[in-house]
Amino acid sequence: MAVNGTLVTEHRREAMVARLTSDGSLQVSEAALEWGVHAMTVRRDFDHFVNRGIARRVRGGIIALRGDSFKHRRHLNAVAKEAIAQKLLGLVDPASVIALDASTTISVFAEHLVDLEDVTIVTNGLPAFHALRSRQGAHVFLTGGEQEVQNDSLVGPLAEAALGHFMIGTAFISTMSFAQGLGASENTLAQVSFKRALGAVSQRMVLAIDSSKLETQARFRSLELDDIDLLVTELNDSDPRLDPYRDAVEGIL
Repeated sequence: MAVNGTLVTEHRREAMVARLTSDGSLQVSEAALEWGVHAMTVRRDFDHFVNRGIARRVRGGIIALRGDSFKHRRHLNAVAKEAIAQKLLGLVDPASVIALDASTTISVFAEHLVDLEDVTIVTNGLPAFHALRSRQGAHVFLTGGEQEVQNDSLVGPLAEAALGHFMIGTAFISTMSFAQGLGASENTLAQVSFKRALGAVSQRMVLAIDSSKLETQARFRSLELDDIDLLVTELNDSDPRLDPYRDAVEGIL
């Protein structure tokens, strides 16, 4: 019951975030009626959004905090990101060396990385580092570099040079957008440069994205489709929405 209750809560909150993003505000009374829950439950949901920096309180409800901040994006498509994280867990081997980028999807994955066996992890993501730095069975390294506030990450020549000190087996990354014929794209050139540097020193590149990013385009071209060894989404691997990528990447999960 607890697990089912948690899933119901997650799905309701994701639907609320979608409505908050599109409409800009939510009222307690209207939300309680629409989602069929008590007003106190809605208020707890609203407190959850406020505490995570994606909304602020107003009389009778909340309004969205607009922008492209890490905190705001972290809670978009939350159920999909949780499903992706569960898939990624099976790709981490004992005594391996892995890299994590600074994306919100990979940050969720980092939160779930427990029961590790002598795994070395290097990341440029500050939230991922803080989630993992005291984790038993993990040797965690944070790259140096210049802070990029938008992505709560470290970027630049120092961050990229740090990658060369590790024998990285698998790099786990996400991206702002992914499309057939265009590959991955980002909203900052610093993220493009870091991910290209990561691809150059890693044996395997795992791209983890929720399906809302498929066939979309951001500002700057990043990795090509053939740079990706494994594409991981929340979808079933037989979903037709993944058909355009089957011949372009080595595997889909």
